[in-house]
Amino acid sequence: MPDIDGRWTYRSFLNAPDIALPFDALRFGAGDMELAHDASSGVTGTPGGTGWSLDLAGTMTTEGTTRVHLQGTGVIGGENWVYDYLGFLVPDWPHGVDQTDAIVGSVIRTEPHGEAAAGFVASFYAVRQT
Repeated sequence: MPDIDGRWTYRSFLNAPDIALPFDALRFGAGDMELAHDASSGVTGTPGGTGWSLDLAGTMTTEGTTRVHLQGTGVIGGENWVYDYLGFLVPDWPHGVDQTDAIVGSVIRTEPHGEAAAGFVASFYAVRQT
């Protein structure tokens, strides 16, 4: 089973198609992510950054490309946050040089909080910290 255990750098981005938008305007979230899996393909962890942290729980499948499906929950600023993540471990390139493990995917706001409506989707990637 592929190893996803460890510490990752997490970044998420708005799915805006306008190429003229500055890169910084696409930022949705950033922080560190800890992941661990068990023998039954369960995955737990915590993503978080300045002012926020969630508890992750979900599953990992390894048929073909490794896939993780996680739900993050937490109370931030007195409000319940619930986000679902679907990510894929990027396979190594046969002739890749200094390739770092990465998980790419999307995240959806499952429950509304504050002015933020449920159903919002962003893209994310996480890079293994060495």
